[in-house]
Parts: sequence; structure tokens; C-alpha cells
Amino acid sequence: MATTNTAGAGDRFLTLDAIRGVAVMGILLMNIVGFGLIGPAYMNPLAQGGAAGLDLAVYLFNFVMFDGKMRGLFSFLFGASTLLVIDRATAKGESAALVHYSRMVWLLVFGLIHLWFIWWGDILNHYALVGMIAFFFRNTKVKTLVVVGCILVALQTLLMAGLAGSVHALENGLGDMPAAERAKQLAEFSKGFGIPPAAWIAEQMANHHAGYWTMVTAEFEHTRYSVFFNAMYFTMETLGYFLLGMAAFRSGMLTGAWSRARYVKWLAIGFGIGIPVYGAIAWYMLSADFSMSAVVVGVMALSTPVRPLMILGWAALIVLLIRPGGMLTARIAAAGRMAFTNYLMTSILMTTLFSGYGFGLYGELSRAELYLAVFGMWALMLLWSKPWLERFRFGPFEWLWRTLARGSVQSIRGGALAPA
Repeated sequence: MATTNTAGAGDRFLTLDAIRGVAVMGILLMNIVGFGLIGPAYMNPLAQGGAAGLDLAVYLFNFVMFDGKMRGLFSFLFGASTLLVIDRATAKGESAALVHYSRMVWLLVFGLIHLWFIWWGDILNHYALVGMIAFFFRNTKVKTLVVVGCILVALQTLLMAGLAGSVHALENGLGDMPAAERAKQLAEFSKGFGIPPAAWIAEQMANHHAGYWTMVTAEFEHTRYSVFFNAMYFTMETLGYFLLGMAAFRSGMLTGAWSRARYVKWLAIGFGIGIPVYGAIAWYMLSADFSMSAVVVGVMALSTPVRPLMILGWAALIVLLIRPGGMLTARIAAAGRMAFTNYLMTSILMTTLFSGYGFGLYGELSRAELYLAVFGMWALMLLWSKPWLERFRFGPFEWLWRTLARGSVQSIRGGALAPA
């Protein structure tokens, strides 16, 4: 059997913390584009940041290996952590529902503050809302969790296929829509998937190079409805990932309880299928010159049913690479144990780096150059998380969340980790 299912202080699983650490670091590989470039550059390299040479290579590599996979891994871990919190509350004789929903309500508050006052790409508010649904699956059998999770991913695929069909029809002039209305809708879609109008790009650049309040109020015009938009378009996928994460937790995959051979098998299945398929999708988009419809088809539709395999492949790979007692494993696990703090601190530092009220680098770096900031942020996470947890029980934002959810000030002093 694998030897990585080592529980740490407070009966924590090393594998959960380490996978979460990789996820919170890895998610920045994609989010950095949202911090440093205009929104559609995340989906389409033609929008901004360079679409040739090293910049194109970075886009394609990230698409194949990381796009959606780190977010998915984070989602799997959220589902697993939901069960872990519920199990612990039940074991203590506490109300699992009260503990869970208190956490979700305050997570929603954190998420909305993050969304409206720090960065438009927040995912916490969405997790909080979907997490309220996930509670009803707490006692569901592993097989049922897998089946329902896969059904939800399939439904998400159909939804994204419908979106792709709509964009394809607009871009190719299909149907009897008046030309003016078609042009208007194409311009709106281009703000997410294509090359937006020059005036819109100029507006985005001006807003992000202005002062803090100017940027926040301008972004609020775009983000005030994003809570409902995300709930409408992504709840099925997110809930599906939560349920698959619950199944992976209950089955022992995420706790390191499987045999090494079983992890190797799922690594081979996940990457053996996922990487060739994602490579083919990347080739399709490249051969179509990243037309807006090709990007929507590739990134939003064709990728959706394959992504869970890649997520499982990543989880298996991380478990196989974990070395209990190893310096790097310990630091990554500490970063994962403080994932909430590290996620929010990443947003605070990156928006300061790129926005006008900080260093004003928004839109100034190429796609490849953005990764200097990623490596710097990774170094900070790895350097500060472990020493902090050697002195305190929780990360600062974890402590605040716990204090608010429990309605009383929680003790933070006393290291969660043994000093080096």
C-alpha cells in the first residue's frame, strides 16, 4: 500500500494538504492572465499578450496541461474537505448542518468582498453557493457520487456545446438574425472569447491604470451579475467536481490509501487519454487561427468531458510524488493547509503588481513574461506558509473564517506544525 496517507496534527491527511498546495499554486498559472491582461486573453491568445513564438507555446502548453485542471483539482479538494468537516462535526456531536452552512455563508461573504473589491475572477462565492447544495450528498455512496458527478459533467458538456453552436452561427452568419443585432452580439462575445473592439480594450487599459476606486467601480459594472452568471452556466460542472472529489475522498484516493499500482493506473488513464485529446483540440484551434467559434468549441465544449480524467491524472501524479518528511513536500503541504490565505493573498499582491494604484503593469507584459510573477508568488507561498504554521494553528484568513463561522474568537497561538 502507498505510505502517503500520513495524518498530521489535528488528524489531517498529508495528501489532501499537498494536493491542495499544488492546486492553489497551479491555479495561478491560468489566473495570472486574468490579473495581467484583458479578460479574453485568458481564452484567446490573439486578444492580448502575444500569439507567436514563446507566448504561443506558453498558451498551448498551459491549455493542454493546466487550463481547468488546477481549478478542477481545487474543486475536487473542496468536495473532499466538505466531507472532512462534516465528519469531524458529527464525531464531536455538533450539528453538521450548522457547522457547514455557517462556513458557506461566511465563505460567500469573503467571496463577494474578493469579487467586488479585489479581483473580478473570484471563485469563492460560487463555491459557497454550490457547497450549499453539496451538503445533501454527504451520505451518498461512492458509486452514486461518481454516477451523479459524471451525469452533471455530461450535462455541462451539452450546455457548452449549445453555447459553441450559438457563437458558430453568429460568426458564420447562419440564421435570419438582423445584421446589426448579429454584430452587437459578436462584439459582446468577443469580450470573452475573441478580439474585442479597440475602444473596449482602451477602456479596460484606462480603468486598470487608474486609481483603486476608479478601477473597482468600473469592474463592478461587469462583476455585479457574475454571481448569477456563474450559477447559471457553471453550477453543474462545479457540483459534479465536488461530488467526484467526495467520491475520491471516500474511496481513499485523495487520502493516499490506494496501492501505488492503482495510482499509476489512473495516472496512465488520465494523462494517456487526456493529453492526446487536449493536444488535438489545441491543434484544431491553432489550425482555425483561433477564430472565436473555434476557441469556444475547443476551450468550453470539447474540453469539458475530458477534463475530469486529467484532474484524476494530476491527483494520482501528486500522490505518487509525495515524500513524507521531505522538505519540498512539507512546504507544499503547508501552502495547501493555508490555501484560503494564499489564494486571497495572491489576489491582493497580483492586483497591486498590475493595477494603476500599484506598479501599473497591466497589459504591459507578454504572456510569457507574466510567469516571472507566478514564480515569485510561488516562492512566497513556499517560504512563508511553513514558518507561519510552526508558530500559529491557522493561516490568518483561515483563522478569521473559522472565528466568524463559529461565532467566537478562536485560539490561533500554538504551532500547527512541529518546528523544523
